[in-house]
Amino acid sequence: MISNTFRADLFDQKVAYIAGGTSGINLGIAKGLVTLGAKVAVVGRNPEKAVVASAEICQIKSDYAIGLSADVRDYDAVEESLKQTVDHFGPIDFIISGAAGNFLAPVVGLSSKGFKTVVDIDLIGTYNVFHACFNHITKPGASLIAITAGQAVNALTHQAHVAAAKAGINQLIRCLALEWGPAGIRVNGISPGPIAGTEGMDRLAPTPEIVENLTSRIALRRFGTKDEIADSAAFLFSDAARFITGIILECGGGVDIGDASPDCLVTLSR
Repeated sequence: MISNTFRADLFDQKVAYIAGGTSGINLGIAKGLVTLGAKVAVVGRNPEKAVVASAEICQIKSDYAIGLSADVRDYDAVEESLKQTVDHFGPIDFIISGAAGNFLAPVVGLSSKGFKTVVDIDLIGTYNVFHACFNHITKPGASLIAITAGQAVNALTHQAHVAAAKAGINQLIRCLALEWGPAGIRVNGISPGPIAGTEGMDRLAPTPEIVENLTSRIALRRFGTKDEIADSAAFLFSDAARFITGIILECGGGVDIGDASPDCLVTLSR
């Protein structure tokens, strides 16, 4: 659960809309926000998963969550889910755009359709969520977060489709921060490193050998947790970050800062 660094009533009377919120990191964020008093709408393409996710959250606080179905690639569906959120809870204070698609594929084996699918879900989906939310959020005071990834700035083989989509998200964050700052809207991103217990890591690190190799290259020598990403979101949504906009917050245990593999380490004598 979310860190006790934050007051339990930190987000009382606040409303959050979380696209991609029916599983993984985004569901973890939803649960964290509810423990801090926020009411949340978790939105996903599968209506059954949305119902299950909202019921799971309501076990933390009854009636603090609703599950809605929308494909982020469908602008009208996204807008309708935003309207439903406002009708149920009132104006929205926090937006998370976290729907994502990923798979391993070399460029020569990646079809145009496969490339477009990831770009449509990640980049176009984020645009749809952010553009459609403008008339449904509190102004001033709203805070928006897109979930991006290290591939946006660090190229990886078999990840060209994801890298292109996430790089676009990073620039979209910065452009919107500039355009919407005068309206009192903050726009930021979170770039998670390897996070345990997520579908993404199950796909990208499917064997113990890959997990061990990847862990050895993380400065803190472990995978992160969904709760730690929820903490990052809580910080960016809080007044402690009220003068922060247009940034990508790296939450990866130092995976992005350099080579931490064992043969690069200096033994500490004390």
